[in-house]
Parts: sequence; structure tokens; C-alpha cells
Amino acid sequence: MKKHHIIFACSLIFLLLFYKEDLGVNLSIFGLVLTGFVCYFFQDRFSERSHLILVVTSVLSCLAFAWYGDFASFLALAMSVLFLQFKTQDPKLKIVQIFPLVFLNGITSLGRVLMFKQWLPEKKIHNNFAKKLVAFFVIPAIFLVLFFIVYSFGSNHFSSLFTDYTLDINLGNLIIIGILGFYISFSFWNYWVPEVCYEKNELLDNEFSNIAEVKNQNTFSFLDLDFERKSGVITLILLNLMLLVFIVTYNYEQFFEVVEKSNLSADTHQRVNSVIFSILMAVGVIMFYFKGGFNFDKKAVHLKTLAKIWIVLNGLLIVSAFIKNSEYVSYFGLTYKRLGVYAFLILAIIGLVYVFFKITKQKTNAYLINQMVWYFYATVLLCSYVNWGNLITNYNISVNKTVEPRFLSDLNFNDDARREYFLKNNLDGKSTEIRREEIIDEYQNTTFLSKALYYEFLNKKK
Repeated sequence: MKKHHIIFACSLIFLLLFYKEDLGVNLSIFGLVLTGFVCYFFQDRFSERSHLILVVTSVLSCLAFAWYGDFASFLALAMSVLFLQFKTQDPKLKIVQIFPLVFLNGITSLGRVLMFKQWLPEKKIHNNFAKKLVAFFVIPAIFLVLFFIVYSFGSNHFSSLFTDYTLDINLGNLIIIGILGFYISFSFWNYWVPEVCYEKNELLDNEFSNIAEVKNQNTFSFLDLDFERKSGVITLILLNLMLLVFIVTYNYEQFFEVVEKSNLSADTHQRVNSVIFSILMAVGVIMFYFKGGFNFDKKAVHLKTLAKIWIVLNGLLIVSAFIKNSEYVSYFGLTYKRLGVYAFLILAIIGLVYVFFKITKQKTNAYLINQMVWYFYATVLLCSYVNWGNLITNYNISVNKTVEPRFLSDLNFNDDARREYFLKNNLDGKSTEIRREEIIDEYQNTTFLSKALYYEFLNKKK
């Protein structure tokens, strides 16, 4: 099957799945169709283990969206299918390029679809197909329509055989869904990669390709390497001293200073935000100094040592924030934000580990970005597969922390546990609970293709 055949086939499947339907199981089926087409038509390009992993994650993400139908599972589905297509079609390009390419193709597809020569084959019909089409279909159809008009004027009963009924077709919805399906299918199967992406792809390599040139490369034209190296040493000494002081004061405020319970939430959030910005800036500092020559500079021993100390100190800061967030959870229970803090801190630790590897193994800055894209993707997958709302509810109920009816009613996919707890303790989530039950009722009474299957396994509230 050629590319334009796949585009039209996927457009038709999209139309059949989404016509007069909301987003639900239909998107999961469409994702599975795209995954299946990639596996079947391009199986000869599956040369790495990562292809098989992406196939598995694509299928699991489609199933996760069919079950939950939330944003996290939608993002996991979209990233999985796009990563699989990109990795299959352009395996030499770094995966990080997919983000600007998706945005770029989202715009350019509007114009490229009119460039028919680029995606529709020019075919000369050497058989009698055109003659058969005209002789057996077009001419009879013209005469049939003309005589139908004539006969309709002569007999009302004859006319009523073809006119006394209406088709239940929403033409506007049909056209919009058809255009959207074609646009998505065209952008997915016929995406455009500018030549500059191939030319600059080596800039995203994990290894330095021109070590001799990089060794003599300085950051500022008015400073030679010796002055720049000494500047880096001075900067990192000062930053290490400042960070050491900050860690001491930060831990004193967190673990020894008495804080009013009413201010604990605001103070914790403020300190975690400080840690977040500190880690991001720390990684930025390392990437600034070790983007090129200092990776191979034999005289940069002190600079590398100071950088490693800087990494370790930032690691201690993360551990402190992790302990404080755990203490906060023990006082007030779990929330989505507190779980998000754990996720960021774990990603930060992983990032610092790869920064350490970058320095010791003399890798490029792109190495760090390439690795973290995959860990971000893994985080999205984990968020989409796990029922965090139910986990939060069960944990908070077990420790009797943050179990206010409105809070529990505002969590997702915890309905069995929430209903049981409310019934047992005679609680009422008021407007939040009412809205939650309305959402459940809407999903349970919609058509199959628009459903989120999670709600099918919930009993209707009596």
C-alpha cells in the first residue's frame, strides 16, 4: 500500500470512529490502527530494541486512554505513536527534534496538502479503465438522473419512492470530521523534515565529532582559554560556598525552626520552588562551562573537581527537599502536587547523574538533553498508567489526612473508594460531588466509542 492509500484509509477510519462521537475509546482504536499500520508496512525498518519498546508503549498507552480518557493518557498516547513513527521513518534524527517538527508540520500541512505532486502519484492509465469508467458509470448515471427528473414530474408516487425519507446525516459534522481526519492522517504519514534538520543533526550527537577544534574553542572572544578556565574555577568556588551556606540555612529552616501549621504549606511550596530553580540553574552552569573545550582540557582538573562538588551539593539539596516533602505528606496526606514534587525531584536526581556522566565521559550538552527526553517520556507513561487519584484517596483515608469531602470528590478515578468512605461516614461533597456524579453519568450513558471504559465498571449511584 502506497503512502496516499494509507492517508485516505486512515482518514476514512477516523471519520467512521469520530462522526457524531466525543473523544473516548475511538481515539484509542485510532491509535492502535496507526501503530498497527506502522508495524505492518514498515516492519523492515525495525532494527533496534527501541522500536519494539515503542510498539509496546504505544499499545499500552492506547489501552490506558481507553480506560481513563484523561490528559495524561492522551499525552502518553500521542507521544508514543509519534515517537514510534519518527523513530521508524527517520531513525538517524535525534528524538528531541520531534517537538519542533510536530509544531512545524501542524502549520505547513495546511499548505503542503495542495502540492499534489508531492504526495499523489502521477499515473498514466495504459488500460481501458477511463473508458470503462465513462461508458459503464458516468454515461448511465447522467441518463438515469435526467429520466428520473422527467418521470418525477409525471408521477407523484414514483417521486415519493425516492424523496419521502430523510437521511440522518449531520452534514456539517461529517465535513468537519472528514477534514480533521484527513489533516491528521496527512500530517502523520506525510510529515515534512526540513533539510536543515539533517544538516544540524550532528549538533545533537552525544559525542564530540571535532575534538581538535573544540579543544581550542573559547566562549568569549575577548578572553583566552586560560583566563576563561580561571574564571570558571573562581565562579564555581563561589557558587559552591554560596550553595553550602544555602543548604545549611535551608535545612535549619525546614527541620529545626518552628513554623506555624497554617504557614507550613506556603513555606514548603516556596522552598521547593527554590530547589527547582536552583537545580535548573545548576544544570545550566555545568552546561555553560562544559559545552566544549573544557571537556578535554588537561588543565581543567580543578574546574572538573569543583563541578563534581557542585553536583553533589545539589544532590544533597534534592535529598533535603525529598525528606521535607515526605514530612509534609506525613502531616497532611497526599495530593497531586506533592506527588508532582516527588516526580520532579527524581527527574532532577537523574539529571544530575547524567550531568556527572557528561563531565566524566566527555559528552556533549545534547547528550544530557537526549537522555532526559526519554526519562520525561517514561514519566508521562507512568503518570498515564497508574491510578493516582485512587492511590491518594486510599492512602489519605488510611492515615486520616486530607479527607475533606470536597477534596476527595475533586480527585479522578477514585469513585469506588470515595463512595464507600462517604457512605460509611455520612459525608457530603456538595457541589463538587454532584458534578463528579454528573460526569460519571454522562460517560455511562454515552455511546461506546465516546466512553472511557473506567466508568463502565462503576455501579450507577442509587
